[in-house]
Amino acid sequence: MAEVVHMIDSDVFLAFSTYATIVVLKMMLMSLMTAYFRMTKQAFSNLEDTNLVKATEDRKKFVRVDPDVERVRRCHLNDLENIIPFVVIGLLYALTGPDLSMALLHFRVFVGSRFVHTVAYVMAVPQPTRALAFGIGLFTTFSMAYRVLTTALFL
Repeated sequence: MAEVVHMIDSDVFLAFSTYATIVVLKMMLMSLMTAYFRMTKQAFSNLEDTNLVKATEDRKKFVRVDPDVERVRRCHLNDLENIIPFVVIGLLYALTGPDLSMALLHFRVFVGSRFVHTVAYVMAVPQPTRALAFGIGLFTTFSMAYRVLTTALFL
């Protein structure tokens, strides 16, 4: 038990906590961005949400799919699919006691890749920018998972 407490006090765990918080906040901000796009485009997913619009015409026309809203929503979904595994695997990785410089490299590369991915997705930057950003983040998470598994196998 004392070993786990020592690991949580480590610089690696502090770095992980910082970078995990950054990407989780970024993911949460995507919800606000989706709401912003829904309001500005007046494209809602539910009829009761149209009460937020001051309009005299039929509110059913505001329940529609807008390509810009969908782009932001898909970007948010991609964050959910990638940031949650990063947080779980990154925590386990931090507990394996990796070298601080290697851990920082993993954390920074992942965070950077997610920000590049978001900008490329929302701004519709031509491929392969978004695909490369996605792949780099995924590879980083797999690299940490490999460390966790190899550490566990050799106990």
